[in-house]
Amino acid sequence: MGKHTENLSDDYKGNSEGGVRELVIPDAQGGQRLDQALSALLPEFSRNRIQNWIRARRISVDEAWGTTRMKVSGGEAVRVEIEPDATATPDAPEAIPLDVVFEDPVLLVINKPVGLVVHPGSGNPRGTLLNALLHRVPQVAELPRAGIVHRLDKDTSGLLVVAKTLTAHTDLVRQLQARTVKREYLALVYGEIDRAGTVDAPLARDPHNRTKRTVHSMGKEAVTHYDVVERFPGVTLLRCNLETGRTHQIRVHMQHIGHPLVGEQVYAASRRSHVKIPFPRQALHAAKLGLVHPVTHEPMQWECPLPPDFASLVQALRDNTVWGK
Repeated sequence: MGKHTENLSDDYKGNSEGGVRELVIPDAQGGQRLDQALSALLPEFSRNRIQNWIRARRISVDEAWGTTRMKVSGGEAVRVEIEPDATATPDAPEAIPLDVVFEDPVLLVINKPVGLVVHPGSGNPRGTLLNALLHRVPQVAELPRAGIVHRLDKDTSGLLVVAKTLTAHTDLVRQLQARTVKREYLALVYGEIDRAGTVDAPLARDPHNRTKRTVHSMGKEAVTHYDVVERFPGVTLLRCNLETGRTHQIRVHMQHIGHPLVGEQVYAASRRSHVKIPFPRQALHAAKLGLVHPVTHEPMQWECPLPPDFASLVQALRDNTVWGK
């Protein structure tokens, strides 16, 4: 690891809006454009907002104004003046029940149910995990994204960790960047896979639909390792381990190698050779999560079983009753 690490200024008291951030570009970001490096270090802000701040001379690099074409080499001292988002509205706390797997003063690990959206957004302004967290742990309102450091899709179930303090949030973001957070998923895919494998295919936004991702040579590195758990006629239950954590990564990678997820609607099979199993969502579950505790520095790991709908589907495949026979 390089000698440079992120340094949060005393001016920053945890608010994701307003104030000043002072940080040092890590060696790992060397060679990237300034906006790319800052997007990785400040994941709570969109790259578009960061680019606008650069143009507005709100970001300095080694006491000189940054530019949108500037590349960093690692070690630069960066000062970011956070401009509040005038269009943003405060998120409301909501008494939404959460399945808590682990909780201590700095961490919260939940088993996210199918159908729960992680962040408010277009079409889902309320009723999200973020709203639930603001009710259960009010102090996370002072943290970037209410302490949420990674996400699961709405119809993906399973384990998700939330930071309850700024120190824990910063540490978890670093662990994710260093790829030391272990995330294992169970995925039911079409096709009979007979051996373990790895999908190493960069992902980018789909130029035709910005809500989707696609394999593209100019995309961000994305690596998924998979192993066979159980085979059934026409489908395979896989264990997938993420080396990177890109949006929709497993879903896109499985489609890319010709084995889309059962129930997949967005990244469905490109050919009609798969007989469709009736399942209302993508069959994907975050079954295992491992990380180093931000305070005790002890390695920790959690597991959670398949949700009832997914477990019933697997049992029906074992019993050969998935078609209702």
